[in-house]
Amino acid sequence: MSITNKFLKTLLVAALSISFANAEGGEKFVPIMPGVKSMDVTLNGQTYIIQRNQDFKNKISDLYNTTARGVPQPMTLAQGVETIGEVEFLNFMKKAQNDSSIAIIDTRTPGWFARLRIPGAVNVPYTNFNNRDDAVDMMEDYMGVIINDDESLDFSKAKTLILYCNGYWCGQTPAMIKNAKQSLLTLGYPASKIKYYRGGMQAWTSLGFTVAGSAAK
Repeated sequence: MSITNKFLKTLLVAALSISFANAEGGEKFVPIMPGVKSMDVTLNGQTYIIQRNQDFKNKISDLYNTTARGVPQPMTLAQGVETIGEVEFLNFMKKAQNDSSIAIIDTRTPGWFARLRIPGAVNVPYTNFNNRDDAVDMMEDYMGVIINDDESLDFSKAKTLILYCNGYWCGQTPAMIKNAKQSLLTLGYPASKIKYYRGGMQAWTSLGFTVAGSAAK
């Protein structure tokens, strides 16, 4: 074995050791981030334990075990809209407990939301953004947007939105952000306050994170 291969093997063993063991107590677990097994979050009046499934033989949910769905979405949806991963999502969940200016939103249709969702998210279906009145109602109710007397929109107190749908192949969040007839960006929502969790439920379930809904294990 070459020196390079030996070095790579050593790095791999070290990475696996970090992934499955608590650095302090030596307890083996599946972490949500380095050295962290779980975290408690309280959102919308309910407390959840966010962790990954600790069964080392656990399989992905049947709702997400096929590979022929949808069309892959771009990593960058629009200028100023940030695409985030799981660690960033978890950090926003923690902040949202004490910061009402952050909204975690599931953009899927109600049936998907009822079956399986990320704990603490609220459902604002992307279909509401095909009609201006419906879209404005959603932004006023969930996103901190103020409707002026002349029906113009005031985004001065607009919330930071953490948006997700079914995953890399799902077009529901991209529709709400930019593709629907009355998308967030079309209506003037600040791009800097829009965060796109591209991995969505596909990535969340593939990592065994805590889920809620009728199909939750």
